[in-house]
Amino acid sequence: MPGAIYAEGLVKTFGDVRALDGVDLDVPEGTVLGLLGPNGAGKTTTVRVLTTLLRPDSGKAVVAGIDVLKHPNEVRRAIGLSGQFAAVDEYLTGRENLQMVGQLYQMRSKAAKARADELLERFNLADAADRTAKTYSGGMRRRLDLAAALVVSPPVMFMDEPTTGLDPRNRQQLWGIIQELVAGGTTLLLTTQYLEEADHLAHDICVVDHGKVIARGTSDQLKARTGGERVEVVVHERDHMATAREVLAGFGKGETSVEEHTRKLTVPVSGGAKLLAEVIRELDGRGIEIDDIGLRRPTLDDVFISLTGHAAERITEENGDGAAAADTTGRKAARKEAAK
Repeated sequence: MPGAIYAEGLVKTFGDVRALDGVDLDVPEGTVLGLLGPNGAGKTTTVRVLTTLLRPDSGKAVVAGIDVLKHPNEVRRAIGLSGQFAAVDEYLTGRENLQMVGQLYQMRSKAAKARADELLERFNLADAADRTAKTYSGGMRRRLDLAAALVVSPPVMFMDEPTTGLDPRNRQQLWGIIQELVAGGTTLLLTTQYLEEADHLAHDICVVDHGKVIARGTSDQLKARTGGERVEVVVHERDHMATAREVLAGFGKGETSVEEHTRKLTVPVSGGAKLLAEVIRELDGRGIEIDDIGLRRPTLDDVFISLTGHAAERITEENGDGAAAADTTGRKAARKEAAK
């Protein structure tokens, strides 16, 4: 039986660009799927199709048990959406924005006000609640938009790169809110460019590139495909790089990469901190002075290099800056449609 979010063979083209090329997804109820990929991979297009903002050329999509193409208005009533760009009314205050969303969804005035106050407090916006949104910083608008998506506690949520523009403190806070939602039974599709974010929040991950799902699995499974952990060493003397490479080769589980200009060497390993201590001892025993050494987990680029042979280059998705306006305008309209 399909999950709370299900897609089969989604295809969408923009002129000569095939933004989606047969995307399949299945997200069980009460779980988080991380849709991971660079800008231009098709993440936002997938979200826009699943949330009724964009009609695919072909394929099937079902959200909360409702056919997205046949019953878009019913889908809108069952979902919450926070896109890459804040869809807030700049001429209303933060409180008025949230109360308006509640009233659009036919909440009683008192209940809408109470929910607005709760979310303003939760997103650290209470001090700015009575300022117009046009006076908010980019990060504040982002938090207000996220709060608006949560006004009615929908059973299915879509968050398209939700931590864009947030500082580390607010990012951590948002992660906590997402975990609370999912613990309460909400199903979430989360798009992100950050493996760390998907690692922290997602039960499963789909990696997309050029409109295709190129890998799927848990975070640990994907990391295993990229060689797991890596030891990074910056040697003090350029003349010692060849010897350091020889040392690292003895511990590595793959090829050692070398950056001559930074004097940095990187090698995939397994063994964690214990192995790192052994590497340090061996380098010291060979008389190699180091400026820095560390053990790190794979990055998004590591995943993409492993899976596709290229780095996660940043390109503009589909129709450039116009996508921002379409996304924002579409979400404002969808909120109003859902309330009818």
